Amino acid sequence: MGQGRGWEGAVLKLMRAKDYTLTVTDAEDVTPHYRRVRLTDGGLLAATGVHPTMWVRLWFTDGGKPHQRAFTLVDPDPAAGAFSLEFALHEGAASDWARAAKPGDTIEATVQGTGFEEPSPSPSHVLAVGDPASLPAINSLLDALGSAPATVWFEGDADGLPFRADPSRHEIRHVPRRDDGAHLVERVKAELPELLRLTPDPYVWIACDTRTTRALSTYVRKELGVTKDRAHALGYWRAD
Repeated sequence: MGQGRGWEGAVLKLMRAKDYTLTVTDAEDVTPHYRRVRLTDGGLLAATGVHPTMWVRLWFTDGGKPHQRAFTLVDPDPAAGAFSLEFALHEGAASDWARAAKPGDTIEATVQGTGFEEPSPSPSHVLAVGDPASLPAINSLLDALGSAPATVWFEGDADGLPFRADPSRHEIRHVPRRDDGAHLVERVKAELPELLRLTPDPYVWIACDTRTTRALSTYVRKELGVTKDRAHALGYWRAD
């Protein structure tokens, strides 16, 4: 572990990350720009267990150099030793791999850094911000906290995507991507404060591109006063 993977691999090795080889068993296009790949887990789930929004790092080659990117597990099945991964397709090594993935293909995965701590008290309202890259994590979050109502600001094209929202409890607010995420930030700033005011035990969850996530996280914690234990933010991708 770390051999041939540059400084990222070396750091993960020092942090006692665990490596597994995943094998593709099936792949399907959910939409022309969203692909689901089913894999056997190489013993991963039996060794690590499963928790909501669990993710793994996949290793790709990009320009001859190692490149890792995190993906949320979809429908993990420890008994079968299998799960799916979903890819919002664009330019890049991960999308190129997913487009070509076929049964029998393998890819290396590393488990390090993933975790989930359910907020206590349980949320009276979940307030989530995401996009196609974080949709698997949004679905996992809604499954885990399914008894609570949720409002989700979803940036980008959502046509045909596999939302697991229950219309009786979950509201999806579709937001077009404009101005490199600035439009989403404006929408959330305009609409979130009133919902927080009406929510005794909120849980705010943000997973967009790195810059948007940082802006919203700072706003939620410093300007709205949401405490660290009631908010989670993680940049899922980096805008060019």
